[in-house]
Amino acid sequence: MSARNGEQAADASHWSWREVDVGAFKDARLGRRFGDLLRRLSEGMGGSIPFACQDWSNTKAAYRFFSNPRVQEGQILNGHFAATRGRYDESDGPILILQDTTEFTYQRRDPHAIGFTKSVNSGRDQDGRLRHHAVCGILMHSSLAVTPEGLPLGLAAVKFWNREKFKGTAQLKRKINPTRVPIEKKESVRWLENLRQSVDLLGRPERCIHVEDRESDIYELYCLTKDLGTHFVVRTVVNRLAGDGDHTVSVEMQAAPSAGVLQIEVRGDQDEISHASLDVRFKRVIVLPPIGKQKRYPSLELSVIHATEINAPSGRKPIVWKLLTDFDVRSFEQAVEKIRWYATRWKIEVFHKILKSGCRAEDAKLRAADRLANLVAVFCIVSWRVMWLTMMARAAPDAPPTIALTPPEIKILNQLVSNSGNRGAKQNTLQFYLTMLARLGGYLARASDPPPGNTVVWRGLRRLADIHLGAEMNSRPRCG
Repeated sequence: MSARNGEQAADASHWSWREVDVGAFKDARLGRRFGDLLRRLSEGMGGSIPFACQDWSNTKAAYRFFSNPRVQEGQILNGHFAATRGRYDESDGPILILQDTTEFTYQRRDPHAIGFTKSVNSGRDQDGRLRHHAVCGILMHSSLAVTPEGLPLGLAAVKFWNREKFKGTAQLKRKINPTRVPIEKKESVRWLENLRQSVDLLGRPERCIHVEDRESDIYELYCLTKDLGTHFVVRTVVNRLAGDGDHTVSVEMQAAPSAGVLQIEVRGDQDEISHASLDVRFKRVIVLPPIGKQKRYPSLELSVIHATEINAPSGRKPIVWKLLTDFDVRSFEQAVEKIRWYATRWKIEVFHKILKSGCRAEDAKLRAADRLANLVAVFCIVSWRVMWLTMMARAAPDAPPTIALTPPEIKILNQLVSNSGNRGAKQNTLQFYLTMLARLGGYLARASDPPPGNTVVWRGLRRLADIHLGAEMNSRPRCG
């Protein structure tokens, strides 16, 4: 076997190719280029495109790929979506679909080539009038499938856009009641689109529980969930009409008795951990649609769960979670289960943090929105991989390390990192080698330290890739 064929065979065994669908591209060469780019960007995580590609030839090919009009983010993510479906089919029980929006901000000489995310207050002028300026960037709305234990199976839906598309929505809301504006004309339609796309991708909608924050408190979403035969747990912000319409949900909940007290851990701004006691109440309620939409949508029988902190400490806002779900909650244990499902929602914020801090998506220098969307789509797969590796070592610590690392990488870790810091981990397991990998990223592995987090894992992966490259260079025969 030639050196070039051997390198191609090694690339084909890399984890990244399991997330690639070459057939999704009209030109198979684009699919192969994407597979190579995914591998390079994952190994050079946090670096620029030239850093990941290392030479001008590969760098130029990468720029051409991202700017190619025949390349779209859907094609880039198609293989990952299929892999997510495979992991979903292999798992058991309910799966949580976490939805959230994040924005990527850029500074460009021509911001119109990218678009704008919002208008912000930039102080007052000499006459005391408020000044505003538009922020250049793109927005991404993603749906991440995770197990109730927090293991991310992958993305089930992703949508990119900027605010130009919904430019007239604000003016429309000033003329008529916002509740009478059709959902199709609102930016919030993304919650419904992602929900539908996730169900279409994963199948078996009764297994999916869509967990979302207050921005998704949309009546149309609840109706769509019922139509599709799936489920939801949403933190509410709207005090909707209930019963026969002469009172609200909050009035009904005032009469709900306390079902018990839930003890939880709260992490502060400085990572300090404290404990909080939550009074839990729940009730099955008839919830009515907004008055302007009562002819179009039916009333729904839903469960309302309120979890309110008892004796909150001074200096911190008390925890108040008001949840709405289509599940029939009849016991304290069932209510706690839904609260814990909602508490898992922060996982998608961790995913977005990896995108921005680990992949450094906002440092990209591409000058057009479609090119940035293509690049961020690649980063989405890289970020999921880091998150999956971190959580897989916790969910299946005794799994073989080969499910996440290649034999050469395992060999390098054995040679480079001592075993003295791997307290409590069985040898030749995933947890054992992840701890060694995290130590490359600065993890101290002390007895009192928590399990390795995403930050030390992505740092370790980057160092491991550099060391692996150096080992390959040393093993090649030298010319002359």
